[in-house]
Amino acid sequence: MSAEKILNDWKKKKYKPVYWLEGEEDYYIDQLVNAAEKEILTPEEAGFNLSIFYGKDSTWADVVNACMKYPMFSDKQVVILKEAQQLKELDKLEAYIEKPLSSTIFIVAHKEKKVDGRSKLAKLLKEKAELLTTKKMYDNELPAWTQQMIENKGYQPTQKAIHLLVDHIGNDLSRLANEVDKVILNLGDKKTINEDDIENFVGISKEYNVFELQNAVGKKNLSKALQIVQYFESNPKAAPIQLILPSLYSYFSKVFMLFGAQGDDKTVAAQTGINQWFMKDYKASASVYGYEGVQAALLLMHEYNLRSVGVGDAGTEDASLLKEMIYKMMN
Repeated sequence: MSAEKILNDWKKKKYKPVYWLEGEEDYYIDQLVNAAEKEILTPEEAGFNLSIFYGKDSTWADVVNACMKYPMFSDKQVVILKEAQQLKELDKLEAYIEKPLSSTIFIVAHKEKKVDGRSKLAKLLKEKAELLTTKKMYDNELPAWTQQMIENKGYQPTQKAIHLLVDHIGNDLSRLANEVDKVILNLGDKKTINEDDIENFVGISKEYNVFELQNAVGKKNLSKALQIVQYFESNPKAAPIQLILPSLYSYFSKVFMLFGAQGDDKTVAAQTGINQWFMKDYKASASVYGYEGVQAALLLMHEYNLRSVGVGDAGTEDASLLKEMIYKMMN
């Protein structure tokens, strides 16, 4: 079941006795826990019928005892266990999950990982609980997710605004959502979000960022690429080399995949993970570099990634490494 389906059920006052939220992606877990904490009960009901525990500071007995209580002045109570992965003897919750109280809505937030699928608890959760398992989103899924998230808030983003956000922040969904909320607070009556808004309210330069460096390198525009690297050298926090190299490597890996892809843009996009909106840029890079040039660029990026962490390098500055690598890629 998806987080969206669970939220929709809650809006319709449809509840299950046990919800187990687990996995690597905190965003959806936090979204549901926040809704459970603030929206299932009225403020008056919550005063008597909302119990919140933290795994590190609680015992399984404390949690189960709270679940076994009957609600006061309400037909239901909510018990939330946060950071459940830190609860000692987690498996002791099995007996309650096997026979939960119908008047209790028990919500468990188990972050960072899933419960061992071979365990009795995991099998019990599949049978008795509403189970949500989350995983980190792939990079190629982020632009579409970000666009949908912004549109769900009632705003229309430009493609460049989306890619500025995604390339700068990466797959931290919570931070992406928070930065979008920050932008929206400053928009006034405007219903569109463009690159100027991202520059003004998130603090990402619309001209000097990883996305623009990727474009410059992809087009073999050496002067523009070196100009951007120069900006990064003067503003180290804008784009550290540990952010730049994976982004460039991802870009050229997709360009490399174009040489074996067949079909129209939609088919190729599905095969390679390239956003259709930017397909022409990837095809242009494939044409400019050629098969051997893209292959050589990927090998160079691997080499300079190792050098950036001190392998075979005595401590060359990051900006110097980038300039040297980009020059070699284009010549």
